[in-house]
Amino acid sequence: MIRDIANTKSWQQTIRPHPALRQLDRLVGTWRASDPSGAGSIHGQVTFEWMEGGFFLLQRVDLGEKKGIEIIGYDEESRTLKSRYFSSCGELLEYEYELEDDTLIVSIDAPRTKGEFVGTFSDDGNTYTGSWEWVQDGVAMGYDATMTRVK
Repeated sequence: MIRDIANTKSWQQTIRPHPALRQLDRLVGTWRASDPSGAGSIHGQVTFEWMEGGFFLLQRVDLGEKKGIEIIGYDEESRTLKSRYFSSCGELLEYEYELEDDTLIVSIDAPRTKGEFVGTFSDDGNTYTGSWEWVQDGVAMGYDATMTRVK
């Protein structure tokens, strides 16, 4: 029994987070979410932080009535950054993340909902602006969002 525990500890020490996760470093921090048009369709705050061990990035969402938590990690099978979002309304949504250069793409491809967010980071990395566009049950929806780092 002691030998099994020793082998488990050794194995745990050799496993490292997938390098693709490091792309998400620029999201770490607290961001103020706002609607660039001033219409107020989105407002609130989101916070990204690494879970201990660095295998998962956690996002805490507080957009007024829309609250939730998202867990983002590397999926070996699809070789992509995938997430699960759990809302305070009982929704469970799955997303895929891509971050290349200054462009962030978050996509959803669920039975009733298909769409994506495409955003661009500012030169200093403290703002990203983009649009969510999706089709849910045959109805096109969307909004623009500006995310500004507050810490």
